[in-house]
Amino acid sequence: MKRILSTALFICVSVTGFSAHALEGETVEELRAVQLYSQDALIDMINANTHLDKVVADRCQLVQDIEARADVLKIPAYQFLWGDMLAWGVCVDAAPSRGIGYMEDAANQGLPAALEQLGRYYAKGTLVQQDKSRAVVYLREAAALKNLKAQIRLVELFLEGYGSPYDYEDAYHWLYNSVTNDKKQHQKISSYLARLEKLMHPKAVRQAKRPMDS
Repeated sequence: MKRILSTALFICVSVTGFSAHALEGETVEELRAVQLYSQDALIDMINANTHLDKVVADRCQLVQDIEARADVLKIPAYQFLWGDMLAWGVCVDAAPSRGIGYMEDAANQGLPAALEQLGRYYAKGTLVQQDKSRAVVYLREAAALKNLKAQIRLVELFLEGYGSPYDYEDAYHWLYNSVTNDKKQHQKISSYLARLEKLMHPKAVRQAKRPMDS
């Protein structure tokens, strides 16, 4: 007969990278160990915007591990994850200011997703005061690192009149060489390129159409 745990129990699994929590009423056999995410897997989740859903799906079991990897080991993907959790109160009490701070730490280490998200937040005024000039700075860095969302948002800001015309060629070049199988996104990119092209010198457009990394 299965032994029922009468009180909440925390179990640290001896294998490095695993942890598990048992809730009241669960059996030992029902306890599921959760493996800590590798940085590559976490980056994939961040890029797919499923990272917070994953933390919740894992029943918030890895909160302490995530915090340690963000605060002590200073791993960029974990800094971003921890910052997002704090910003929106996912599995922890909401602390938007601290959350933005961790996102900035990840951005300073060159994590494209962090640069893109901060740029988007400043562009829209999400959590922070709207500052489209600052948004351009973050988005340009993310766009240079081949973040497609940032490339699109950067051109959007240029078309709204923000940023420097000196950056149009780079923005056009990055977006022109982007790859997507999303038909709506592909149409949006084509439309943005056509509009941006009207603001550029023909020679700059020709130069911007060169292959990537050439």
